[in-house]
Amino acid sequence: MHIRGVYPPIATPFDDQGCLHVGALTANIRKWEDTGLDGYVVAGSNGESVLLEPEEIAQALRTVRQAASSHKLVIAGTGCQSTSATIRLTQAAAEAGADVALVIPPYFYTGQMTESALLCHYEAVADASPIPILIYNVPQNTHLNIAPETVARLAHHEKIVGLKDSAGNIGQIVDLMRLCPPDFDVLIGNAPAFLAGLQAGAVGGILALANVAPRECVSIWELASQGRFAEARELHSRLMPVGRAVTTGYGVPGLKAAMDQLGYYGGAPRPPLLPVTEAAREALRKILVEAELLA
Repeated sequence: MHIRGVYPPIATPFDDQGCLHVGALTANIRKWEDTGLDGYVVAGSNGESVLLEPEEIAQALRTVRQAASSHKLVIAGTGCQSTSATIRLTQAAAEAGADVALVIPPYFYTGQMTESALLCHYEAVADASPIPILIYNVPQNTHLNIAPETVARLAHHEKIVGLKDSAGNIGQIVDLMRLCPPDFDVLIGNAPAFLAGLQAGAVGGILALANVAPRECVSIWELASQGRFAEARELHSRLMPVGRAVTTGYGVPGLKAAMDQLGYYGGAPRPPLLPVTEAAREALRKILVEAELLA
């Protein structure tokens, strides 16, 4: 299996009681369906994965699988702090309709997550998984960077097919391309590094920005694939203030607020996350207008 193109780590909508809003999730997927996206990531970092219960993740996966076109890939975030819990959630995700599992490393005992520990963890998960595995490197959240040499060793496992890298380190992407097998898919998870990552050999992106600018993110990928880098740079540059705003700027609450302004259902984040202030909401509106995403 190859995992290429553009995928949003979709926001998880909640209703007024704080429960998964199945209707809103279905409506969002149907709105994204004609934008050129290659699939969806459920229960990623921007989907508030650490705030979701396993059954909520399974319910969200069933909803997305039913609403999405059959050819769209559904990727499930299944990484937990223990190997056994990760295996159970990965197997449950497969039963709920996931095509691929996105596995963040255990990070609570960061100092003990040596290369040997990471190799044992990922190999055990892959051995037990009924679906392919994507490694998820997101050091800004885990405070743990998975070295390219470790990824390269894991890349030889038949079930470990790729990596989502959110570190934003292009030198590291170059090392990954040099060390990993040619059929190992590297996807960029950091919007500012998206275009440079594609130029370095990455085959796609899993981008929070794609929740609110799906067509534009797909266009960047297509332009880069065609070697039309000047056009890709112009579009990429225009979108970067939005990319920063919905990640490092205002986080998940900002992403959801931007979705609300663009006709999707974002809604409130789950506590302890707090909704953005009215001042932040107005700042987001201006950013969206300047990026030509909002009239």
